Amino acid sequence: MSGRPNSPPSGGESRLRKVLPSLATHENIYTLPNWLTASRLVAAPFVGYCILNDHHTWALGLFAYAGITDLLDGWIARRWELQTVVGTIIDPMADKILMTILTVALAAKGALPVWLAVIILGRDVGLAISAIYYRWISLPPPKTFSRYWDFSLPSAEVRPTTISKYNTALQLALMGLTTVAPVVPTLDLATPLGVMQYIVAATTIWSGASYVYSKDAVKILPHSQVKPRDEANKKE
Repeated sequence: MSGRPNSPPSGGESRLRKVLPSLATHENIYTLPNWLTASRLVAAPFVGYCILNDHHTWALGLFAYAGITDLLDGWIARRWELQTVVGTIIDPMADKILMTILTVALAAKGALPVWLAVIILGRDVGLAISAIYYRWISLPPPKTFSRYWDFSLPSAEVRPTTISKYNTALQLALMGLTTVAPVVPTLDLATPLGVMQYIVAATTIWSGASYVYSKDAVKILPHSQVKPRDEANKKE
């Protein structure tokens, strides 16, 4: 036992006490849902590789794995309350990367019309540019590069429209059916694929326009909701 129970803590102890509280506020990102989402991110390039190199069975298997884990990670996160901020970012990112790779790879192999690939990718590029724009104009001053990438400062919310949700499901169905076609050559999927391609083209254009004309798609948050976080950061 120390003979100086009331002695002030040493410099190392003092620094450690200051660090520990801040560490305790960090969320645990190493959860099962996040690992499953990360595995989808890793699998996406291999799906494209398999399609480009005519490994159709592997491509279909990896696509099925991505779909199953997409459903599973969300269910696990909700069931055991394992939602994280990182998860809300990388989950849609994994879906979008997979969709982009599938679109490019299938179009390159001639399984998907180039005009449809241009519509799908064009919509995504347009939404990405819009997101950057709305983030900038809605960011409370001072507008700096570091504050732009500080997502603890909310400025605008983009809410998926109803047609956008249907469009995502139809796009995935089209990609899945297109991936199945070479694996089961005995099935004549030419007509269903042709019909689905025009449907997806229509819903893709419609969903892109819905973000422009819908009043509820983009919500600019009032600066009063941001100031408390800024002030809290200043006090730390």
